[in-house]
Amino acid sequence: MAKRMILMLAVVITLLAGLGFVKYRQIQAAVAQNGNFQPPPEPVTTIVAQRENWPSTLDIIGTAEAIQGVTVSADLPGTVARINFESGKAVHTGDVLVELDTRQERAQLAAAEAQRDLAGINFGRTQELVKQGVMARTEYDNMSAQQKATEAQVGEIRATIERKTIRAPFSGILGIRQINLGQYLAAGQAIVPLQAINPIYVNFGVPQQTSAQLLGGRTVRVTSDDLPGAGFTGRVTAVDSVINEATRNIQVQATLSNPQGKLRPGMFVQVELGVGANRQVITLPASAINYAPYGDSVFVVGELKDDPKGKTYLGVRQQFVKVGGSRGDQIAIVSGLNPGDEVVSSGVFKLRNGAAVKVNNKVQPPNNPKPKPEDS
Repeated sequence: MAKRMILMLAVVITLLAGLGFVKYRQIQAAVAQNGNFQPPPEPVTTIVAQRENWPSTLDIIGTAEAIQGVTVSADLPGTVARINFESGKAVHTGDVLVELDTRQERAQLAAAEAQRDLAGINFGRTQELVKQGVMARTEYDNMSAQQKATEAQVGEIRATIERKTIRAPFSGILGIRQINLGQYLAAGQAIVPLQAINPIYVNFGVPQQTSAQLLGGRTVRVTSDDLPGAGFTGRVTAVDSVINEATRNIQVQATLSNPQGKLRPGMFVQVELGVGANRQVITLPASAINYAPYGDSVFVVGELKDDPKGKTYLGVRQQFVKVGGSRGDQIAIVSGLNPGDEVVSSGVFKLRNGAAVKVNNKVQPPNNPKPKPEDS
């Protein structure tokens, strides 16, 4: 009985050992097969790096501002008797905009003029009597002062009437009327905005490290997405005397010709400011740059070796670069890349150093230094 049990146990152990050996061989074969497995090459597009001559410019956001801008208001209280303008129209210096009711002041003026005339007659008589020695010099002085006081009163009432005729302080474009006929206006109440927009200012901020290159007279080019195809050229006319502590930017003001009034105060514009001589850079589409906190990089395509077998394949190596500004769809590469290098222009997000790639350049990413608004 014992021999039988020992025999059965030996048979079971032999079977288990055989099954384990077979499984071990299967695992070894699977590991060997997976070790030879290569992921399929990633499809990418590429571009050959070329050196270009780039102007040294800054692309900045600016705001248009009127050369002169006020809200015309009432100088004195009164009732609106006449409105002589239309909203949105151009006016010239001295044009009458609003006339307030001056009937009371004109009546006061007539009375003051009568008193002035009477004081003048009395003063003339006093002069004759003084010459004849009939009247004292003191009476003459009183009549002289009375005549001057009546003349001053007439002048004051005329000034009041003139101040109730509200005129344009300068030439410009009116805004929307804020009053109505017959309305009572308090002193200082707004009537209509007035803006002088030709020429026009454009204000923008530049980094403090650029302030040394900002000289009066530098040319700026201004565009706006709301005015496709329109460009405006002007010059830097003022640089602020202080740097903003919060942004470390310095405020710059340029003056532009605006004959058709297309640029309006408060409009958001793009400013291109020249800050030096042209420079040689390598340009790539923005989609070719792999941005990362530890440094920006690109993937350069080339023949790589598979170390275990020594075979070559088409792959990529990661190359760190220094970025030096942008222009449209393009990014300037200052260092880290050589002309003639074939660089991945799209698909960089799925690559790693040494990855195999397959180039397909049938569809290329945007690479225009001056894209149109509809393409952006």
